Amino acid sequence: MRICLIVVFAFALQLAANAQQRPNIVFFLVDDLGQRDVGCYGSQFYETPAIDQLAKEGVLFNNAYSTCHVCSPSRASILTGKYPARTNLTEWLGGRPEREYEKLHHGEKLTALPDEEQTLAETLHQHGYATANYGKAHLNKDPKSYGFDEAITGWVRSYYYPFGKDYDETLPAKEGDYHTDKLTDAAIDFIERNQDKPFFVHLEHFSVHDPIQGRKDLVKKYTTKLDAMPSQAGPDYILEPNPDGPALTAEQLKAIAENDNSATHQNERVWWVKQKQDNVEFAGMVGATDESLGRIRAKLKELGLEKNTIVIFTSDNGGMAASNQYRGINYPAENLNRRFSSSNLPLRGAKGWNYEGGIRVPLIVHWPGKIRPNTTSDAVVTGTDYYPTLLEMLDLPALPQQHVDGRSFVPALKAEAYDRGPIFWHFPHYSNHGFQSPNGAIRSGRYKLIEYYENGTTQLFDLETDIGEQNDLVQSKPEIAQKLKDQLHDWRKEVDAKMPYPKTSTSKPAPGARVAITKTANLPADVQKFAPGWTVKSWGGPGMKPGLRARWNGRSNVLLTHPLSQEIPCILSRTLKIPTGRKAALKFDVNNHPNGNWTLVVRIDGNEVLKKPIEDSKWQEIRIDLAEQAGKTILIELENRASDWAFEAAYWNQLELTD
Repeated sequence: MRICLIVVFAFALQLAANAQQRPNIVFFLVDDLGQRDVGCYGSQFYETPAIDQLAKEGVLFNNAYSTCHVCSPSRASILTGKYPARTNLTEWLGGRPEREYEKLHHGEKLTALPDEEQTLAETLHQHGYATANYGKAHLNKDPKSYGFDEAITGWVRSYYYPFGKDYDETLPAKEGDYHTDKLTDAAIDFIERNQDKPFFVHLEHFSVHDPIQGRKDLVKKYTTKLDAMPSQAGPDYILEPNPDGPALTAEQLKAIAENDNSATHQNERVWWVKQKQDNVEFAGMVGATDESLGRIRAKLKELGLEKNTIVIFTSDNGGMAASNQYRGINYPAENLNRRFSSSNLPLRGAKGWNYEGGIRVPLIVHWPGKIRPNTTSDAVVTGTDYYPTLLEMLDLPALPQQHVDGRSFVPALKAEAYDRGPIFWHFPHYSNHGFQSPNGAIRSGRYKLIEYYENGTTQLFDLETDIGEQNDLVQSKPEIAQKLKDQLHDWRKEVDAKMPYPKTSTSKPAPGARVAITKTANLPADVQKFAPGWTVKSWGGPGMKPGLRARWNGRSNVLLTHPLSQEIPCILSRTLKIPTGRKAALKFDVNNHPNGNWTLVVRIDGNEVLKKPIEDSKWQEIRIDLAEQAGKTILIELENRASDWAFEAAYWNQLELTD
């Protein structure tokens, strides 16, 4: 018996030793970082020394792709090894509401990561890894329910503290702290606490997603740099039409550009796309994210873990060269810098589209002692491939029934022959970043085909000679186009991809669809609770659920309003008797939604006394002096007026008559 116990104990020690010898993993996932936003991928404006150094020590991939042009499906693929169409998690969560002008109902979809999936985190946990998830998980579940020991995740409302309610209890911070820095602190703390066992840090930075808000010291640096640079040639923005409809002439596009409003662009199905890398706010975000990678690698080196840690650097989708929700461009540069992040050139399009700008991402892998440093690979890889690749890198058994769509690219890392075969995309929805039709795509070898679902239009591009996707080859190479289209259709059948379908008088949205709710009847009552005696009229924005918020952006008892339309403002009003014998003023604080601005107008007895754009995503105190109205009964109206038409929500706090 004693000998048996000794043998068992020795075996357990050997297992522990083997586990200790396995490499650690830092999966550094940036949100909305375009491939060309990185120095080693060609950016001439953004400086990324830490990322560039990683490339010098690792393998840089020229043909890396996300499995979707928006976040949640891409993130799910990394953790499951499956295409979004197979899991049916095909849209960001909670998704874009269906709109009246859309011809198709969105395809059926799931609204959370499926329970039955065995994630990469769960598998690593089973093999003795400590696991942590920090940042933007965005799968509508607590990461601790799918394999992570620790999680600090949620939506960022401001990159400067307070970051938003999701982080109030989980990410200690103080006034002046920057979210990217504090998230890095949390990751470093986890590494320090778990340095004696293998760990998996899934650092899903919210940066560089909007609100586009750079760290102030870096914004100052890039402002100086931009001022010293010569002007860049070419237009600042171009109009990108919907390819699944009638072609627009140059004259038509010019007329649309001059009539720059959401209704015109919606009717003509065109969107603005940024063409230059000159956004100093975005540059400040990129710089802070680069510093984060540098800090983590420095800590690994300090702890003696650098040579036993795999670092993967990538992005969840392409860059946000097209705005989130429609945005016009007839605004000052400071305003536009909050609406459009960067340029993806020479790649076409942006986040939200299946052009290369929306799906081609940076990818750098550092695997110390196993690969030749400072190498470049042209191998095609996609988000499903990380799961089997990491298992092979760690010498752990594959799970082919789980990561069914993934292919290990270890041969490519070792500069061996590698061809993973075609890769696919399926997005049966309308996107927040363009009026293009729902569509799918396939890349096989040098060719890529996109198929649009409203009218069945296809586009074919040779990416080896036309990375900017400007020359449609459908007519000149019909055999290749048909072959790829057949492959795409066969793949959709294999994975049971859910398709959009026409709207009719009796049709209904598919399961999982987000549908704009009708106006709640509670807003007038909420206004009374918020500020007794005040009333509201001409309000809309049901998708944003106007009404009271117990807490929002560091304040309690916050009222959200939204205009009825682009032309008709929402109005809070009250008749007030202004006392005599003392000074009186109306005081309140206002804020805007991070994705949209609005205009505050204050009227007294119909006369405009204040007009102020609300744009900075911070609380601003407004004080209206009423001394001249002493002894009078007046009508005060507070207008929440649209300055564009998306997220034009007004947030109100502490509305009161004061001395």
